[in-house]
Amino acid sequence: MVAIFASFRPALRWAAPLASAAILVAATPATAPITTEQLTVRMGTAIEGLKYLRCTVKAQERVEGTIHQARSIMKIAYKPLRIYIKNQKGVEVLWVAGQNNGDAWVNPAAFPYVTLNLDPKAKLMRSNQHHTVLQAGFGTISDLLRTTGLRQDLSFSRSFKYVGDSTVQGRPNHVLRSDYPQFRYVSYKAGANETIASVAERFGCGEFRIIERNNLTIGDKIPTGKVLQVPNAYGRRTIVCIDPKTYLPTVVQVNDDKGLFEKFDFSDVVPNQPIPVEEFSKGYKAYKF
Repeated sequence: MVAIFASFRPALRWAAPLASAAILVAATPATAPITTEQLTVRMGTAIEGLKYLRCTVKAQERVEGTIHQARSIMKIAYKPLRIYIKNQKGVEVLWVAGQNNGDAWVNPAAFPYVTLNLDPKAKLMRSNQHHTVLQAGFGTISDLLRTTGLRQDLSFSRSFKYVGDSTVQGRPNHVLRSDYPQFRYVSYKAGANETIASVAERFGCGEFRIIERNNLTIGDKIPTGKVLQVPNAYGRRTIVCIDPKTYLPTVVQVNDDKGLFEKFDFSDVVPNQPIPVEEFSKGYKAYKF
């Protein structure tokens, strides 16, 4: 069965919830039309207020030193969460809260040409990807700025500043930027019952680099006392371009100590236009599950 999965694994890529940074450098206006706090609050409110979302996402993610690219169309309904994604290779993913025992339906668009039921948080669906399908849309962006009681250091989330406006996709966008030169890997001794997810939340660094740097496998239990190399933040420079009409992100780019870590470009964004419930059905006529 592993060999069968391996035959279509390269096609199992979709753009999740983040090219050159030159296009993202913005000049600070003489009179700022909006403050950093206002911008972050409005973006957070816009993301939290989504009931439906259609968009196209171009993703660039660095995996083992190589930038992997994918372009996907997404349809998402919230509360309850329902997600449909189709990438440029024809791979389709459908996940609906409360259905299919928590698994996603996956049409691999390749051998064995049958619909698979896969755990969205497990190794196969997360292979060579920074994020899970459940973070599709703007989930990852919310994580960049939010803080919880587990977070040890809030300096990264507080480092975001409004730096002016830039043109993205032919339209003016507000630009939030975090410059965090103290980004580095630090040693961390795991406590009792630690998971990759809890360590990632503690440092606000995401799970992927912990897994990659420490040669871990998704789902691994971390032995008590194991010393891990963990990023002390999500990035060295992070840029978020925000549409001033919707206050939703159009570009999210993260650079770390090795250069580009990930970049997500959102286009054809249609927020809060109702999506018929049948479009989140495995039997919908336009799908090939």
